[in-house]
Amino acid sequence: MEHRKTKERILDIAVDVGASFLLGIGLISFIEPVNIAPGGISGISLMIKYVWDIPLGTMNFLLNLPLLGLAWRYLGKKFTLKTTKTILINTIILDGIVALYFPVYEGDRMLGTIFGGILTGLALGLNFLRGTTTGGTDIISYLLERRFPHVPLGQLLMIIDGIIIGISAFVFRDVESVLFAVVALFCQMKVINAIVYGQEKGTMVYVISAKNREIADTIMEEMERGATLLYGEGAYSKKDKQILYCVIRIQEFPTLKKLVYQVDPKAFLAACEATKIHGEGFRKLESK
Repeated sequence: MEHRKTKERILDIAVDVGASFLLGIGLISFIEPVNIAPGGISGISLMIKYVWDIPLGTMNFLLNLPLLGLAWRYLGKKFTLKTTKTILINTIILDGIVALYFPVYEGDRMLGTIFGGILTGLALGLNFLRGTTTGGTDIISYLLERRFPHVPLGQLLMIIDGIIIGISAFVFRDVESVLFAVVALFCQMKVINAIVYGQEKGTMVYVISAKNREIADTIMEEMERGATLLYGEGAYSKKDKQILYCVIRIQEFPTLKKLVYQVDPKAFLAACEATKIHGEGFRKLESK
């Protein structure tokens, strides 16, 4: 068990490093030269760098500090520590390697926009697959949803990114920067959705196995997620069966799937989308 945890930590760091290079190349080599800010904390950092020439990674880290404090309170210790690790690695690679040694694309503005969106989307998607994020709008949108619970999370993210993109027109003094930023954001979200099937949604998982109790114990220990054992009857076999029911964030599904088949390679697993999740470990159901 400890050996597996060590391997997972090494894999987490390896993915963080690889994703940070993709993010850095996308932001510094492609997006920054075309003067656009495609939403998020990185968009704000790009505008600040344009005005005051503060290193991108450093500014991104500073802007995330207060958000990490809120994440510690509302999203939990484990999520916050993983996100902090990701942000620190991002900062080092963006400012210490990519900004110093990687070439800057000086070609067509549209190509720079598209490839910047694709690379940043790929980086964020890889982070989500490992159960971490780069902070920023993930935390902000969660807090806003607590204040406006009846507004879908996707709409909140669009509003936040829209405000940032709108401000960029005044910072860069270029109306076209808004149009190119929308293209970059569209490419980014398409890539993220292709990797993790949408970061804003959760997943309901059903598992039928003779080892469901052991699987439930593993999920609770390794992922710190709750699980429920339901009781049913096989229509063909007429035998009693246990059905394990678990709700997770979309980026946690690859981890859960791996844990299930480590315990029982013959397990039957089915998953479906959950558009809203409230309760312990997720968002609290507000009374107003």
